[in-house]
Amino acid sequence: MVSGLEVLALIPARGGSKGIPHKNIRDFAGYPLIAYSILAGLQSKLVTRTIVSTDDEEIAAIAREYGAETPFRRPARFAKDDTTDFPVFEHALQWLAEHERYHPDIVVQLRPTSPVRPPSCVDDAIRMLLDHPDADSVRGVVEAGQNPYKMWRRDPVTGVMRPLIGVEGIQEAYNAPRQQLPMVHWQTGHIDAIRTGTILEKHSMSGDTILGLVIDPSYTVDIDTPADWKRYEVLVNAGELEMVDPAKQRRAWPVDPRLLVLDFDGVLTDNRVWVAEDGREVIAANRSDSFGLALLRKCTSLDVLVLSREINPVVAARCKKMKVEARQGVLEKDIALKQVCEEKGIEPAQVIFMGNDVNDIPGFTTAGFGVAPADAQPEVVRHAELVLTLPGGHGAVRELCDILMQKYVKQSIS
Repeated sequence: MVSGLEVLALIPARGGSKGIPHKNIRDFAGYPLIAYSILAGLQSKLVTRTIVSTDDEEIAAIAREYGAETPFRRPARFAKDDTTDFPVFEHALQWLAEHERYHPDIVVQLRPTSPVRPPSCVDDAIRMLLDHPDADSVRGVVEAGQNPYKMWRRDPVTGVMRPLIGVEGIQEAYNAPRQQLPMVHWQTGHIDAIRTGTILEKHSMSGDTILGLVIDPSYTVDIDTPADWKRYEVLVNAGELEMVDPAKQRRAWPVDPRLLVLDFDGVLTDNRVWVAEDGREVIAANRSDSFGLALLRKCTSLDVLVLSREINPVVAARCKKMKVEARQGVLEKDIALKQVCEEKGIEPAQVIFMGNDVNDIPGFTTAGFGVAPADAQPEVVRHAELVLTLPGGHGAVRELCDILMQKYVKQSIS
């Protein structure tokens, strides 16, 4: 951190998104969209405060959950469909000056709709601005995929076309090879670093001298439509980009774990079911899992509980044989976990939770530590602190038991 430098990361997130309802807090690749921008501010070495400007209390609550401040509510007049960035940032700076006497030197804009950022993106932009005292702002850009020198204006009546722009010294630039044309860049929503004076004194979000921070085009993600959402989730779930990612903020193992909670289908089974003509269901389980759980209870102070969405006699029968408590018909695993903790007099932080599908995600966010089998859904894998090497129903639970015994063993196995 530069001594004495105050850098405010401001994340604009209004509640009235129409194209994608609740866009800013909808889960994107396993986490609320806004969480990616909040983390970009929090993990920066130069940002000193990270604030979300919103008119919506639900957005504010989730923003606080992920570590951002929400000291004010944005007035409704600055949260309309056609509201530009400037009044939002001017309001934030004026409110902070009036109510907290807080005057940042630089303001960083982190738009939630551009969640895929290189890890150094924020600090690179701030340092570029600091290194150029005459600059008013820095804006993230990528090399343009479409060259404007090959673009046209077409008369809608006559159909006649005229070049959008030309290049001095090159006749018919639109026919020239791309390599002969000037390089051009396209602005992205990843990052804007702006001097506070540019906003408050020049009444501009950019000023006159704007520097460009060139970003790898692989990170070009701007979410406007449901199709964008799906396409870019695939990109993030693939895990091929080094990015600011909430999924990489892994929690440590609990110091004093008291309870291991397991989903049933896909964890203690391989998720398949055989159905007889009379409707009876048969599942396949792994004996090594049940033996592992027996050893775990013997060697540690961990209690074991199964929470299952299904209401099925096969769940009760299998858990009875394993001597494990089972609760069935659990639709909201976060609520059920909190209830169990209350009953047992323990904290959620003392719970280790293992699940495999998207309905288990609330359990991951509530428990102190999350585990997924190797074949869990991608969204679940992104929430897990530990991803096992074995799939559900094929020894994944035994693998976890062995790990837990190594970490928390209280007596030797006899």
